[in-house]
Amino acid sequence: MRLNKPALYAAATTATLALVLTACGGSTTSASGGTWDKNATVNIGSLYEPQNLDNTAGGGQGVTEALNGNVYEGLFRLTDDGKVDKLLAKDYKASADGLTYTFTLRDGVKFHSGKELTSADVKYSLEKVLADDSQSARKSNLEVVKDIATPDAHTVKVTLSQRSISFVYNLSYVWIINSQAKNLKTGEDGTGPYTLDKWTRGSALSLNRFAGYWGDAAANKQVVFHYFKDATALNNALLTNAVDVVTSEQSPDALDQFKSNQNYKVNDGNSTTKLLLAFNDKAKPFTDVKVRQAVSAAIDDKKLLESVWGGYGKLIGSMVPPTDPWYEDLTKVNAYDVTKAKQLLAEAGYAKGFSFTLDTPNYDPHPTAATFIKAQLAKVGIDVKINTITPDEWYTKVYKNHDFTATLQEHVNDRDLVWYGNPDFYWGYDNKQVTKWVAQAEEATTTARQTDLLKKVNRQTAEDAASDWLYLYPQIVVASTKLSGYPLNGLNSQFYAFDIKKKD
Repeated sequence: MRLNKPALYAAATTATLALVLTACGGSTTSASGGTWDKNATVNIGSLYEPQNLDNTAGGGQGVTEALNGNVYEGLFRLTDDGKVDKLLAKDYKASADGLTYTFTLRDGVKFHSGKELTSADVKYSLEKVLADDSQSARKSNLEVVKDIATPDAHTVKVTLSQRSISFVYNLSYVWIINSQAKNLKTGEDGTGPYTLDKWTRGSALSLNRFAGYWGDAAANKQVVFHYFKDATALNNALLTNAVDVVTSEQSPDALDQFKSNQNYKVNDGNSTTKLLLAFNDKAKPFTDVKVRQAVSAAIDDKKLLESVWGGYGKLIGSMVPPTDPWYEDLTKVNAYDVTKAKQLLAEAGYAKGFSFTLDTPNYDPHPTAATFIKAQLAKVGIDVKINTITPDEWYTKVYKNHDFTATLQEHVNDRDLVWYGNPDFYWGYDNKQVTKWVAQAEEATTTARQTDLLKKVNRQTAEDAASDWLYLYPQIVVASTKLSGYPLNGLNSQFYAFDIKKKD
């Protein structure tokens, strides 16, 4: 799991243009024409500043956006279309029983400190994810790791306690870090195409092209992530050329000024970010499935999406976005129906309604969504008390201590339906059949079998109204027409900068 802004945990890449070097010092010419500055600085605007620079220590969405793929790399990389490509792993093989994976590392890979990558670093990085204090997205998924052996400097042998069809996919979330690195919350030592230059909290984070990079050099010399408190300030920065691209537009009302301006391009990509009204399924009255179904039916998700995002975004009716292999349109399950909502409440013994507190993160769009939900539920007799909290408070109160009745939160990752198979997860959903299906899907020998089982999980969790999946975020990237090669999609909120090219 990776959550949005306070995110505990969390890709996009674009096809590289074929470049032909010209005699012009710092410029290159693309096959389609046009001159690009290979020594350019690309200024990136974002609302998501890292909490810290360690993705196993609650670094948040911002640390994934800025550092994943840019500063740190994994054995594998998740591409823009959801495929998993080899990266630091030159090759690998799995045993017939699916319990042993042997990885061969690339030669000539160096960390930014100059140290050569070895199998000991991979072992360290995996163990860091699995540590007791780790907040990594894939910690629980990777707990199938039974043993990590390093027979030589370029070979890693991982033994699992049980078959895991998602093991290689989950490894794309694991950053390979120098085992000797220190102060990872404020510094770094990765193998990526950029090194960390400077991080000024509350302002900007800059990355410089790494001269010793093992692969193709970054298409630009420097990228600077500039951080803003609100969408208006972010858009003003783009209009005044203080930034060249906005990673994720959060103000659809402002898009017309860019659409009508030939100096900008508005890109509507695919997102995996779901906005959830997450119930504590172990806290009354949400222990009752009819109450959860009633609340879901009482909220007009379409009207909410329209009010927040205009014509952008999508209703999904479940945890699964269309880019996941087991997607099915379940928007008709617990669809908006006030009459049905009142009937379900009466059947559950709450004909006169009830009251509950909604713990609401203090950044957009949560306060807006909370106010909307309060008004909608009042129509069926439910009184909502909004408790606005900070990201840190949310992590401790809701995620860690499970001290809540209902909350709003964004879940960013693809393929995160499987969290409903874990009864100990913060929302407390506990359906023994679902837990069994999730386990069977992970031990499946074919992707077809995995997909079939997870489609069952998807439908069952939707019918149980395990949460109310309000809508799927749009992924709107707005950029100067001087730029090309930037990511278009929002898979896990990564923003690969190394292919971005900027005209002179």
